[in-house]
Amino acid sequence: MSALFVDESKSKGYTMVAVVVADDQATLRQQMRALVLPGQRRLHFTNESDSRRRHILSTLESLGVRAHVVHSDLKHEASGREACLQGLVALAARDGHERIILERDVSIERADKKVLYAAAHEHGLRDTMTYAHETAHQEPLLWIADAIAWSYTKGGDWRRRIQPMILPHNRA
Repeated sequence: MSALFVDESKSKGYTMVAVVVADDQATLRQQMRALVLPGQRRLHFTNESDSRRRHILSTLESLGVRAHVVHSDLKHEASGREACLQGLVALAARDGHERIILERDVSIERADKKVLYAAAHEHGLRDTMTYAHETAHQEPLLWIADAIAWSYTKGGDWRRRIQPMILPHNRA
């Protein structure tokens, strides 16, 4: 069963990164937890030094991480998020992903569920695709999406470093 682990960036429009995890999720979680330093609860790219960021991205590439980037230029944040969520469900329909996991934000969870439900129904996935919201400290696979989303929106050398991990670009 393949799943999409999703995080977003609200810089320069609205961007969602969906990391594709098809194989052994437990092993990949272990590998991500191994990157956490003493005293850290989780990886969060905003809080990492540049040298740590380079190390983490290099590790992700060596692990064969692949991700989709879905972007919306809509000015209103809620509209941009909705467009990206619809784009994610379209990707799931196209590529056969059965689960979408988003980072939990209780303030938008209800709205997300409405959009995801409608989009899943529209693409004929209502009975085959599931979605959930998880807290980042409990789901290490969300850390991968966080790292790639940060690097993508930062641009420059950071975007260049993640380019081998990015699947064909998608616009919401």
